[in-house]
Amino acid sequence: MSTHPAMNNVTGDAPATETTASGQRDNMAWLLRQFASDTTGVTHAVLLSRDGLRLLDSDVDKDWADELSAAISGVASLAANITGPTHKKRPARQVVIERDDCLIFVQGSGRSAAFEGHPGNERGVVDTVLAVIATMDADAGTVGFEMGRLVQKFAPYMQIPVRVGTGDEVR
Repeated sequence: MSTHPAMNNVTGDAPATETTASGQRDNMAWLLRQFASDTTGVTHAVLLSRDGLRLLDSDVDKDWADELSAAISGVASLAANITGPTHKKRPARQVVIERDDCLIFVQGSGRSAAFEGHPGNERGVVDTVLAVIATMDADAGTVGFEMGRLVQKFAPYMQIPVRVGTGDEVR
């Protein structure tokens, strides 16, 4: 048995919600690492603040995770400021970048109070973005689906979870 309570969870569900910010961060970090190790094709995952600072990662080189977080923040911002056919700005549900060496997925993941000391903390919460790096042969649909499931597992640690429209529920 593991010393981490979430690792003893045989159902694979999200760990029990911790009441302290530190406990919430620990559980979210565990979920992120499990996602990266369990999802076929995923090599790295980073949870970042909307302002581009790394919050959590799946054991990614810290310098690269910081660089990636800054760049992904820009991608998320650009995607949120593109008007659609309704001429309204709406956040993108997901952005996929295809490169020669990897696939990069970007998805909003809610507003969390678990990062109280974070410089981007505004009124006690931080807007978060999930970035995932996958191999070129990864099944993009599966990775996207599993990202949605991860974001739903983050919901107990979020003050404002990601909202989905009617018919868009993540299963």
